[in-house]
Amino acid sequence: MSKKTKHEPHEEHADESWLLPYADLLTLLLALFIVMYAMSATDNKKFEEMSQAFNTALSTGNGVLNFNSAMPSDKNMDKGKKDSEENIVNSADKQKQKNQLAKQEQEDLEKLKKQLDQYIHNNGLTNLLNTKLNQSQLTITISDNALFASGSALVKPESKQLALAISNMLQQFPTYNVVVSGHTDNMPISNSEYASNWDLSSDRALHFMKILLQNTNLDPVKFTSIANGEYHPIASNATEAGRAKNRRVEVSILRKYTDAADQTSVKTK
Repeated sequence: MSKKTKHEPHEEHADESWLLPYADLLTLLLALFIVMYAMSATDNKKFEEMSQAFNTALSTGNGVLNFNSAMPSDKNMDKGKKDSEENIVNSADKQKQKNQLAKQEQEDLEKLKKQLDQYIHNNGLTNLLNTKLNQSQLTITISDNALFASGSALVKPESKQLALAISNMLQQFPTYNVVVSGHTDNMPISNSEYASNWDLSSDRALHFMKILLQNTNLDPVKFTSIANGEYHPIASNATEAGRAKNRRVEVSILRKYTDAADQTSVKTK
């Protein structure tokens, strides 16, 4: 009688389901290390291209996968580089043109100042007129004694020639804006014609400007008259000499390029 083989009971196998997530985790870690290595080995240009691709995707709402490649094409890169270079060239050209115009403006104003100073010297008016060129304007300062009787805004007949001479010099430079401003001292006005120094300074500036504009070669659009009254003194009102300096009319030729004085040295007197 055959002997029955005795079977050993089956051994219980350990649960191996944890191997699947573990393998997935190892795969992800491997992929991460590969990406990190690739990034560390990428040169700066490629890194910038990748950065631009992500920026474009984030700003336009397009995913990176919507592009044919993660990097902008060489064609797009070349176009962007060309546009950038053109912008730099255009900016440099504009700055160069501005510098040339500023230089020309400086030469114009220095020429006009020289002419005015020569006229003042030739006519013995050094005590009544002076000029000053700074970073914002060329200013001709005229004492009220050279133009008006006390308390009056009517230009003296013998002083009209001065206004006409100035207008003839201004017509050489017709593109500049000109401001004619009236100033007084702080002594209260005491006549029936003017209620305040505001009124007197306003009329003086306006009357002098009208004589300048008798020269039909000047464009009235470029001219403005303003009243400053007693509020912009250039000397102390405590003395008669100071008050005499404050009573004045100023003709200011305004710069169009306020940094023009940086191009060349500015002469002031």
